[in-house]
Amino acid sequence: MFSELRLLIKIAIYIGGSLVLGLLIDNVLVKRWVEYFAKTQKRIQEILFSSLRYWVVLWTVLIGTNLLLRTLELSEVSYGYIKTISTILTIASISLVVARVVGKLIDLSTEKVRGAVPKVSLLSTLAKLLVLFLGILVILNSIGVSITPILASLGIGGLAVALALQDTLTNVIAGLHIILSRNIKVGDYVVLETGEEGFVADISWRNTEIRELSNNLIIVPNSKVSSSIVKNYNLPEAELSVLVQIGVSYDSDLKKVERVTIEVAREVLREVSGGVPEFDPLIRFHTFSEYSIKFSVILRAKQYTDNFLLKHEFIKRLHERYKEEGIVIPYPIRTVYLSESSGVWARKKEEGT
Repeated sequence: MFSELRLLIKIAIYIGGSLVLGLLIDNVLVKRWVEYFAKTQKRIQEILFSSLRYWVVLWTVLIGTNLLLRTLELSEVSYGYIKTISTILTIASISLVVARVVGKLIDLSTEKVRGAVPKVSLLSTLAKLLVLFLGILVILNSIGVSITPILASLGIGGLAVALALQDTLTNVIAGLHIILSRNIKVGDYVVLETGEEGFVADISWRNTEIRELSNNLIIVPNSKVSSSIVKNYNLPEAELSVLVQIGVSYDSDLKKVERVTIEVAREVLREVSGGVPEFDPLIRFHTFSEYSIKFSVILRAKQYTDNFLLKHEFIKRLHERYKEEGIVIPYPIRTVYLSESSGVWARKKEEGT
């Protein structure tokens, strides 16, 4: 009876003590280090220590359990079972932590390096799966399972899996192609040939997510995006020209029209958010239409969504300025000239038509 009591006390001391020690380390040391590195903006150290949160408690308990096993007189079979479980838990937890760290480091590297591979969930997901797969192989090898036949069977089984998951693998490969080609990146504003348009929100292992200006999400398979004709408003750069079509009366002084329009365009680019103030706006007359002389005004926006506000302000201010300057924007009209000497006109006049 006393021996059993001593055994329970010993187990409580080792397991309970290691649990309390793990909680102290996690909530006092690791947590404070995470907060410190977050304040000092040391992202790598913050990622490493934040990934250790809560796992430190498990590892401390496992260490305490191993120390406890050395003091107990157990049968070889019982000791082997407990040791195997402890090994599996240790390797599995380390694999999960490493997978988390690798995923976050990939995201961090794509944020820091300008023009590098864009931050997408597909890259970090594949990296995590690779680390977890290696962890499973290490676990099997540590418990005495030969991994050589497993690796050999992966070649044959991989062919069957590839045939069964042909559509899925096609989307995964297409997603990698989209990422590595860098023709489409997260944050770009794109228009597909099928009409869908919006900001690229994410490129996952199967789909490309496009967020419309209305905040709706369009889910497009990666294979469709890869084979589609895409207009990317962020390539080769985010800045783009904004064309506004205008028409003025034939009686207008075109030199005055050009001067007034350029003044308003410069004012808009300088004062409206999203305009490029360094850009010198252009005006080009191009058409003698039925009721007006038409021309294009070329502005410059910092990105695609800025063109809406630029057009809005430019048209509003230009309309007001034209009124002040006496420049007429004619209504759509059609003028018909008839000759009184025409026989047709004379007959119609007699008939009262």
